[in-house]
Amino acid sequence: MSLSVSAAFDSGNIVVERLGGPDDIELRIRKDRDSEFFQWFHFRLSGARGQRCTLRITGLEASAYPGGWPGYRAAASNDRHHWWRAETRYDRDEAGGTLTITVTPQGDTLWLAYFAPYSMERHHDLVARIGAAPGVSVRTLGTSLEGQPIDCLSLGEGPLQLWFIARQHPGESMAEWWMEGALERLVDGDDAVARRLREKATLHLVPNMNPDGSRSGHLRTNAAGVNLNREWASPSIERSPEVLHVRAAMIDTGVNFMLDVHGDEAIPQVFVAGFEGIPSITDRQLALLHDYKAQLAAQTPDFQTRIGYPPSSPGKANLTMSTNAVAERFGCLAMTLEMPFKDHDDRPDAVAGWSPERSKQLGRDCLVTLAEMVERLR
Repeated sequence: MSLSVSAAFDSGNIVVERLGGPDDIELRIRKDRDSEFFQWFHFRLSGARGQRCTLRITGLEASAYPGGWPGYRAAASNDRHHWWRAETRYDRDEAGGTLTITVTPQGDTLWLAYFAPYSMERHHDLVARIGAAPGVSVRTLGTSLEGQPIDCLSLGEGPLQLWFIARQHPGESMAEWWMEGALERLVDGDDAVARRLREKATLHLVPNMNPDGSRSGHLRTNAAGVNLNREWASPSIERSPEVLHVRAAMIDTGVNFMLDVHGDEAIPQVFVAGFEGIPSITDRQLALLHDYKAQLAAQTPDFQTRIGYPPSSPGKANLTMSTNAVAERFGCLAMTLEMPFKDHDDRPDAVAGWSPERSKQLGRDCLVTLAEMVERLR
């Protein structure tokens, strides 16, 4: 079998610049369509069984988050189910910033990605599997620019309206792994946390806000090159129907709680960003935010409150972002949850780094904290 590199599949992204042999593979990342953003990669290396390969991805100082490359290790898989971290180093001074990945494939094919992908096929499997559980309804809130459904899974009988959204930025695939973990817990009829939440509230989960970007291998934008998490003030059917449809559904139900799930390229921790700078902020909202973070930190050592984004100054919050827009409009607790692309510095894993499994477990753990506080969300 001859050596080849391909990204012609769901969420694939790479451009081959040179294929000189196993030790001389030069690549670059394709930009999001109609955008300058690029950082996500996902490709298949074939024909190198048992050969030590050196792959160089160049030009990365111009990527969306060049600070995300130092200390980062690429995700690799032989079977697309189990992902591990490959030997990786970054040199900012080589060829405009070069990430060098060194691997020895054990089989004829090896997949490499910025993080373990969450394919659109897996998304549809998730919707079908969870949607078949007792008490779950599946709605299409609308369609994306390319006609893909914006799926929302709802369950629970209580009056409180709890919303969860993920993958506004499609390259942050750990967010949909988080959703899978949360949904699996919520439909477990023997789980006390799930029973409490379903009794007290109605939960609405949108596992993938940006199916077009996900399928196209984008880092941050939809099919029009638009960053959805800057569209919440005035979404439009022409630029951001994904936000327009989800926001309309939120307005229809009301919102007592909202969590927007993301990944951060540079910070090797799990943390929450709040809404401190919104104009109409209340002491109640701030107390809920503080208590949720403190209780989640007590629930799981994977979460911490020391490191994160600096809060906005009073009255200076960016209201085009989901967390700020929702907290301001509904007077509720709204948060952005961030997970790392890198390893987790507080609890490093030499084999897997931050992983799909830990993302799923964090989804389960976040529900525990929510169940403890749910009565206070009225």
